Amino acid sequence: MTDNRMTRRRAIALSSTAAIAGLAGCSDRLDSVLGDSDDDDGEGSETGSSASALADGVPSLETEYNSREEYAQPGSSLDDFSDIDEWDVVEGSGEADEDEVYDGDHSLHLESDGSDNIVVERDLSGEDLSDMDVSIAMRTTTPQNITINLRLVDQFGSDRVHSLREVTYREPDVGWFRASPGVFEQSDYDPAMDSLDRIEIQVLHSMDEAEVWVDDLRMHERPDNGYVMLVWDDGFTDYYETASPLHDEYDFSTIQAPVPQWTEQGRDGIMTTEELLERQDEGDQIVLHGTHDPIHEYEDEEDIQSRLENDKQWFINNEFEGANYIVYPHNSFDKTSLEHISDYHYCGGFNQSGNVNTTSVYGFDPLVLPRTIGHDLDIATRCVDLAEAHNQCTILNFHEFEEDNTMSEDDYEELLEHIDEADVEVITFDDLWELRTAQHHE
Repeated sequence: MTDNRMTRRRAIALSSTAAIAGLAGCSDRLDSVLGDSDDDDGEGSETGSSASALADGVPSLETEYNSREEYAQPGSSLDDFSDIDEWDVVEGSGEADEDEVYDGDHSLHLESDGSDNIVVERDLSGEDLSDMDVSIAMRTTTPQNITINLRLVDQFGSDRVHSLREVTYREPDVGWFRASPGVFEQSDYDPAMDSLDRIEIQVLHSMDEAEVWVDDLRMHERPDNGYVMLVWDDGFTDYYETASPLHDEYDFSTIQAPVPQWTEQGRDGIMTTEELLERQDEGDQIVLHGTHDPIHEYEDEEDIQSRLENDKQWFINNEFEGANYIVYPHNSFDKTSLEHISDYHYCGGFNQSGNVNTTSVYGFDPLVLPRTIGHDLDIATRCVDLAEAHNQCTILNFHEFEEDNTMSEDDYEELLEHIDEADVEVITFDDLWELRTAQHHE
């Protein structure tokens, strides 16, 4: 790792602290892309500053704590849904549900019978969300072709839409997760975030029906920078031979998620362990992708545990320092697998979409991050522009240049130039996790 990279990473961490004081696997579904107690001081913790779990070198096999529990409630409460009457149903139906709850006594259960979307809203007069992001806990029995929007409207009619474009949480074993979607679009006139009128929760879908539960709406600070993560899945030699030299030209540290079995087999077109370690020495981060089967298809919990343990042990044995982070093959995860994944990993995902699908920095669910398929230059550059404009993070995903889910080499070079010219930082999982945990331990 070069001295320049170390300096840049330290600068990222220090700038974050100063401000506070003052990925899936392969996408094979391009045709489907549409789009415990509350603590207002920031989540409450018994593990203290050690909970960041950032350490030099190869990590241990098991995690020291459950990151999803530790960072379940970022920032402060905006609405705990204790008074459902504050919410007006504009489209679809909504009612209190005492049986499915993320926190408190009940959640808001939203349904659409047919092709109509779901919209509920509540008054936000008197709230000041200047320089703030929002997040919400959600659960859905109808994932995949669904979009969840948080639309903020000011008293003059201007709006800002935070959007999670797709949910790849696999049914029927669905559970709660926190979404802290980045800004997808906003009015030409910037909304006055200190003069708000209302917030809308919108559920957009292309299915015969949609069902979503929401709870624990929160607000948290926005960082001073925008961030970009470049994540390459599967360990193709395209990354080593073509993409990595381009990254080195710009001094961009990026992320590679190889498949151990393919590497061990010496499969044609797959990077060797030596080549992966070489890239790690150059500053790239090698994170866990693991066995390439969708993890939600495992029926026996012992099989899930064994798979996760064996996969991470391979990364440890080969001295890959990014083994605390995971990219789910095929973007596959469900409630049971997440319970086991937290035993071995602190951060990862993804809810993946082919459209702009960004995240806030301080409020995301540690193991259910969103990302965007890097198949289209215009979409990818828009992700970067939004990250720059709204100080959010875009995670872009690639495989190899000849695949439909990855833009061409020429377009990729243009994307890297665009990123270099933008006011954003290119970061790794370590950097993102340090940002996410630093505010918690202010």
